Amino acid sequence: MPTAPISAVHPDSLAARLGLRPGDELVSINGHPLRDVIDVQFYSAEDRLTLVIRREGKEETLRARRRHDEPLGLEFARPTFDTDIRRCNNRCEFCFVSQMPRGLRPSLYIKDDDYRHSFLFGNYVTLTNLTEEDWARIEEQHLSPLYVSVHATDPDLRRRILDNPGAPDVMEQLRRLARMGIEVHTQLVLVPGLNDGPHLDRSIGDLAELYPAVRSVSVVPVGLTKFHRGGCRPYTPAEMEQVWQQVTAWQRRFRRQLGVRFVYLTDEWYLRLGKRVPSRAAYDGLDLRENGVGLARALLDAWPRLRRTLSQFGAQQTWVTGVLAAPLLASLAADLAARTGLRADVLPVPNRFFGETVTVAGLLTGQDVVSSLLERPPKGAIVLPEAMFRGPDGQTLDEMRPEDIAAAIGREVHIASSP
Repeated sequence: MPTAPISAVHPDSLAARLGLRPGDELVSINGHPLRDVIDVQFYSAEDRLTLVIRREGKEETLRARRRHDEPLGLEFARPTFDTDIRRCNNRCEFCFVSQMPRGLRPSLYIKDDDYRHSFLFGNYVTLTNLTEEDWARIEEQHLSPLYVSVHATDPDLRRRILDNPGAPDVMEQLRRLARMGIEVHTQLVLVPGLNDGPHLDRSIGDLAELYPAVRSVSVVPVGLTKFHRGGCRPYTPAEMEQVWQQVTAWQRRFRRQLGVRFVYLTDEWYLRLGKRVPSRAAYDGLDLRENGVGLARALLDAWPRLRRTLSQFGAQQTWVTGVLAAPLLASLAADLAARTGLRADVLPVPNRFFGETVTVAGLLTGQDVVSSLLERPPKGAIVLPEAMFRGPDGQTLDEMRPEDIAAAIGREVHIASSP
């Protein structure tokens, strides 16, 4: 039977009142074994709790009645206890994990297709590895919303994209989730000439039939590194314009029919084409930023606050960013100068590590940033994007921290928080 290793106990919680401490293992709650933190949340929702813990190899049974609004107050070493992560059984040609070079930290090579991580963290999964036990659990514990990589609703085309002849019909799976009352956010990663054009129209139309159970469709251009091996290629500007026209036509239609736009383009479409960033209202109250939808708008909305923070860094600054966001940041630098007299130079860093087709700030490595700063000595305070430090302990993809970059260039650096 799996156990849940406790890493932290919050003060003023039920766990603290019972004397639990880091290093203890939670074995069961009210007789239920625990597969993951979802089970902990689900089974600890009762007022009367019987906890079995293991401490120094010995099991103890603790009973308590929860006080009003008293949290359980436990943190765990990992979110899943029975297995590490449910791995992906597909072989998508454009899978970013498959396009990673060797030598990075092991966690970056995990092909996560775990529906539990979809519920907990908003990760997009394909649903191709679900068992009937999984389906029963999704319904019993009402694991909603889930995030699903669809790519195409045509079953044969989707099997070809996933390189999985046994992949179930995703529309049947989505209908089943809808009958359970589970809300779903979907994404379509588009490959030129493969699942765009008429296939894109079919996918959007099919998914809209399940609204509001299917709550959104994110349209994402394929991302390819220099390590990619296969027939995929990036979109040309003309092809991106065609997709933009196609999707915005659907948005106008859904705005009339559904009252929402339903289908949303990632920021890359707008920024690469030089289109105006949509208003906050254009995202219909959804937060899809982790999938690259609405980040630019969030930055613009947060600009008054960020401007005040940046003003503290000095009269002359250098803002480091990826190539994609550089024009947007240049417009903000001009606004900063007009309002405050402060000057900021924008330094777009080419991604030599993954290849220059990778242009987002979140995939910049420390070594590329260091190289750019040494090649073009910056003026004034150096401001780095928080998005590039999302690894363990605030590391970049190549395991550099802000202080490592500062040491490499012999200068202090500042971090600009993400909106």
